[in-house]
Amino acid sequence: MTMRKFFGLLVLASLATVPVRAQNINAAGATFPYPIYSKWFDEYHKLHPNIQINYQSIGSGGGIAQVVAHTVDFGASDGPMTDDALKQAGFKILHFPTVLGAAVVTYNVPGVTADLKFTPEALAGIFLGKITKWNDPAITAANPGVKLSGDDIIVVHRSDGSGTTYIWTDYLSKVSDEWKTKVGKGNSINWPVGLGGKGSEGVTGLIKQTPGSLGYVELIYAIQNSLPSGLVKNSSGAFVKASLDSVSAAAAGAAASMPDDFRVSITDASGKTAYPISSFTWLLIPAQIQDAAKREAIKGFVNWMMADGQQYCEGLAYSKLPKEVVAKEKKAVAMIQ
Repeated sequence: MTMRKFFGLLVLASLATVPVRAQNINAAGATFPYPIYSKWFDEYHKLHPNIQINYQSIGSGGGIAQVVAHTVDFGASDGPMTDDALKQAGFKILHFPTVLGAAVVTYNVPGVTADLKFTPEALAGIFLGKITKWNDPAITAANPGVKLSGDDIIVVHRSDGSGTTYIWTDYLSKVSDEWKTKVGKGNSINWPVGLGGKGSEGVTGLIKQTPGSLGYVELIYAIQNSLPSGLVKNSSGAFVKASLDSVSAAAAGAAASMPDDFRVSITDASGKTAYPISSFTWLLIPAQIQDAAKREAIKGFVNWMMADGQQYCEGLAYSKLPKEVVAKEKKAVAMIQ
């Protein structure tokens, strides 16, 4: 063995013993996808022990604010950032869809075990404060045979900046001109009526402990807390319950025509089997990440999330990304520089 070869092998051996620098990545945002994100970050850490993604479930408004302020490495939101918000950020932020989910109407009505049906008009009327009793004709007409009392409807909504609120109000703005004109859509709005709960956890807790209450949460929170989720009348006139299939049906039309920046709304989608209050949810990742090791760690996670990570979705009541969207996203990962 030559001296040069010996020293070459010695250098390689020494490099092999140098530990890979640990990457602590901080993220914050939406509560809507928190159950699947928590699972993903845990599973990815098992595969890559040197990469730890710490996620704060603080709501989409907080996620947007923190990524803009550079206090996290990436954010998460259930509502895409607006053109104005992206412009005001002062740097390019990329949207990456992660899963599909549903905002469901859930309620606590003593003595009622049936899955209640709700029309768009009833939901808008309830959240506008115009429908105040459980036995209002707007509710009873859609639920023949169900005995509903004259008790007050206690509306519960999010108190924090919330992507789930964005999805809910985006839907109401499409189905009710009065809602669109008087209230509008957004992560945070001026609610006409109701009690506020912080996070999906807070809304779920309020509904569980308040007889006569009604509110909206992501499907998995209703399932995990044994709360009912009502059927909602869609644009085709069918009452549809949120499920993996009905959420996927809502995304079918948008998947083939997904815009390059991935910012799209699929509420009130067409199709007889589509659940009308469905949405993608997004990671918000800066296009420029100076720390090369951190940049490659984030890109590695995004690529894993789109592939192997999707196997965990259905077990937590989220629908997988459509194949067309995944193919488009894989190309977009290269934009993170």
